[in-house]
Amino acid sequence: MKKYLFIFKTEFINSLQYLKSFIAGSLTLVLIIYIYLNLWNSLYSDPESLINGYSYTQMIWYILFTETLWSCIKGRRIVKNISDDVKNGNIAYLINKPYNYINYILSKTFADFSFKLLVLLPAAIVLGYILIGNIPNFNLLGCIIAIITGAIGVIINMLICVSIGLLAFFMEDSAPIYWIYSKVILVIGTLFPIEFMPKAIQPILEYSPIFALNYGPAKLFVDFNYDFLIRVLIAQGIYIIVFYILTMIIYKKGVKNINVNGG
Repeated sequence: MKKYLFIFKTEFINSLQYLKSFIAGSLTLVLIIYIYLNLWNSLYSDPESLINGYSYTQMIWYILFTETLWSCIKGRRIVKNISDDVKNGNIAYLINKPYNYINYILSKTFADFSFKLLVLLPAAIVLGYILIGNIPNFNLLGCIIAIITGAIGVIINMLICVSIGLLAFFMEDSAPIYWIYSKVILVIGTLFPIEFMPKAIQPILEYSPIFALNYGPAKLFVDFNYDFLIRVLIAQGIYIIVFYILTMIIYKKGVKNINVNGG
């Protein structure tokens, strides 16, 4: 465990060197929020009205929360880096290091996420207060818990991205799979809560990774409820175990193929 904490610490410190460039690049988040602010403003004729159980203020805070988390994790980069390691043979060198390759990737990626979250989240909260005001039924403890569940959701996202990247062991290019995955996650749960989806598929989505990955934490952020929190934590615990095991299975099978072929 100490070596992964060291990897985390090293990557976090390295990220600090690019603080200014990251802050400049993160202005894109402000533009995105402004666009959605105007979009939902046109949909809510009355700011006090509810659409599928969400007020105008809740919807903007929901999107602000999910977009902030989405901006802090670069799934495409994770997939590309792992795919490149496999394709150029660098994976054969990395698997002989005194650490587990999967845990190494997770430690580095979570360090990068933590750094970005510490920068973007306060900025996003300030932006939210300036543009739309306080969160309805504000609960400080609830917001902190929601942020923690959001970080857990990011870990699940990381595991999924790592597993997609590892598919490069068995296929020429795993990027199309990530493209499909990212677009589904971006639309369902990130830009639109599950309640905005057709009623026929809502029960399915509530048992899917989307519930644990982005929708659950964001809903807790705008409408905290302890019963719902328990549901989110149970789902997140299950999906972390499932995707970690799946990732390790893909990794071990891929490494076995390398050894068999003398790579």
